[in-house]
Amino acid sequence: MLRNRVFAASLLVTLLLAGGLAMAAGPSFEPAIWGDGRLWSTKGLANLPAPNEHNLQSFDKLYVITNSNSAMPQLPVGEAGPGNSMYNGGRWWAHTATWIDNLPHEKTVLTSYEEVMFHLSMDHLIIGDLGVYFQCPLLPVK
Repeated sequence: MLRNRVFAASLLVTLLLAGGLAMAAGPSFEPAIWGDGRLWSTKGLANLPAPNEHNLQSFDKLYVITNSNSAMPQLPVGEAGPGNSMYNGGRWWAHTATWIDNLPHEKTVLTSYEEVMFHLSMDHLIIGDLGVYFQCPLLPVK
């Protein structure tokens, strides 16, 4: 279990870095995260302490798909993006989303929270909590 959590956290950081996240430099404006059906870029990465009962609502969930079933790259999926009244400015609570084997979704690329929730409700996905909290705001892709 701990090994899966460490792997997923490493995968999250790798995906964000590969998607154009720049630690110290400015943003690259390359696609990094899906939010509300739209690709977003991001910049910076700051670890945040775990929320408490007073500020839990100020984090959006970010789903890292651990076993993409598509030929296209599957970037992480955010619960909300800029312009959505539920978006919390880029404060994320990382989760894994794992496709259940042997399902006919070979070409599915998840692009929104609604799609993640739909497939979860159909028992196509298993969601896990990474217990990782960080901040990286979403920016337009250029």
